[in-house]
Amino acid sequence: MPLPSQSITTMDNRFEKGEETQIRLFGPQMKDFAKKGTINKWLVDNCFGDYYTRKGLSDNDREMVTFCYIAAQGGCEPQLLAHAQANIKLGNDKEFLIKVIEQNVPFIGYPGSLNAATIVNNADEAVNGKN
Repeated sequence: MPLPSQSITTMDNRFEKGEETQIRLFGPQMKDFAKKGTINKWLVDNCFGDYYTRKGLSDNDREMVTFCYIAAQGGCEPQLLAHAQANIKLGNDKEFLIKVIEQNVPFIGYPGSLNAATIVNNADEAVNGKN
């Protein structure tokens, strides 16, 4: 202790690396997302530039964790849908995400879990088409 830093960005490149990460995970429409507002810029700099670029977790693991905490927050359905789609595109398929929801019912609650499952179904349909 303390553990070595997992950070790979600096104050000078965190925005650039954050935008690259957003585009890689969510698609080219994320280019210039930060120009839409101050909170958008903070999200690119901090969330994606500082945290999503760190060593230690794979994209699959990081997206699964993000999906869990957004589902537990509730009221964030657009963001939950985006992260469900990113999970599916990364290989954390519909069945995996449903199992994640089932394991987190004590934290998400039944209504939130039902909402999350609906969102996973919608994300799977958006990514893979009708099954």
